[in-house]
Amino acid sequence: MVERFPEVQGTSLSLVDHQIPGTLAGQVNLLLIAFRQWQQRDVNTWLPTAAALAGEYASFRAYELPVISKAYRPVSGFIDGGMRSGIPDPGVRDSTITIYLDRKRFLRALDINSVGEIVPMLVTPDGEILWRTTGRMTDDGDQGLRTAVEEYLRPNGR
Repeated sequence: MVERFPEVQGTSLSLVDHQIPGTLAGQVNLLLIAFRQWQQRDVNTWLPTAAALAGEYASFRAYELPVISKAYRPVSGFIDGGMRSGIPDPGVRDSTITIYLDRKRFLRALDINSVGEIVPMLVTPDGEILWRTTGRMTDDGDQGLRTAVEEYLRPNGR
């Protein structure tokens, strides 16, 4: 299993450039990696737990990462503008970072075998992957995420 998140560039829907994972604001960051527009409903299943963890741990953050083929970069303004117009909440715009890149290389780097499901990952700002799963929120996913956050943050007094 891959232990490090590769460095990638993206831009939030509030037009802030990011170098991921380095510019992530949390000491632990839930990355909800999606590949298809319809996967937004699967991403949404993780948001209540992410909000609860953010309320419990000041150093926890969650980000939505739509991963799009670099072939679409010439129309990224249109794509991102469409997403931005559908998201009035500035906090959600800040935490949605669109990434245009070589998807095959990205998938290989993270040992992701399919774009058919979202990939939630818990990552530190230096790229260490603490926990990962695939798909919609489940009871096991909820427990696994909560345990990983607690184990990383509590012993260190963060």
